[in-house]
Amino acid sequence: MIDALGNPQSLLLLGGTSDIALAIAHAYAGRANGLRVVVAARPGPRRDDAVQDLQRAGCVVRAVDLDARLPSSQTAAVDAAAAEGDIDVAVLAYGVLGDNEQAWHDVETGAELAEVNFVGPVTAGIVLADRIRRQGHGVVVALSSVAAERPRRSNFVYGSTKAGFDAFYTGLGEALREHGGHVLVVRPGFVHSKMTQGLKAAPLATTPDRVAAAVVAAVDARKEQVWVPPAMRLVMSTLRHLPRPVFRRLPL
Repeated sequence: MIDALGNPQSLLLLGGTSDIALAIAHAYAGRANGLRVVVAARPGPRRDDAVQDLQRAGCVVRAVDLDARLPSSQTAAVDAAAAEGDIDVAVLAYGVLGDNEQAWHDVETGAELAEVNFVGPVTAGIVLADRIRRQGHGVVVALSSVAAERPRRSNFVYGSTKAGFDAFYTGLGEALREHGGHVLVVRPGFVHSKMTQGLKAAPLATTPDRVAAAVVAAVDARKEQVWVPPAMRLVMSTLRHLPRPVFRRLPL
């Protein structure tokens, strides 16, 4: 249960090797001694490193397997976390960026983006919603993207999956309000992370730690949406309302 100071006692990281998810866990670990964290991710060295990193931060950590493309795996991961007690905050952090040109030419690549970035998160959201209704409380932090606002030629496959993700979790927040649940949709711009390594940074690029700080503050304030950095809200609102012939000429 989140205490009177806004500190959760338990955290579920779906996509627990994500740089942003781990930064969020560290931000909460600095506020609560013995934070219980379930790291749900594919087994391997990256997950092992994430577990050890959080243990050094004073967290009580358990690792569980997660395959984003298998509904049964989503259910098992949430059930495993709930077996330890209530899930105060769940962070939905997995996703793939992919190669846009390959994604709209190759069926398997396009399907992977759709399944990992949209179908999997919908499955996880349904399972989490059931858990939150039973608990009567709980927060879901859904890591969306500014790409959800208006898919561009350069990343329209990824952007379309994030648009669906964003719409689902925005609606889920409305559905869970009467059950004591809360959903925060997070829309970061370019984040310096493993996912974007080797890519040219976009304007207003940010870091996992800054995203985490914004998330923690937004959860405290019971916000439903947060843009990181905040200036991205104005930028994307402007782009969203540009006429298509003008938008098409931009180097996006």
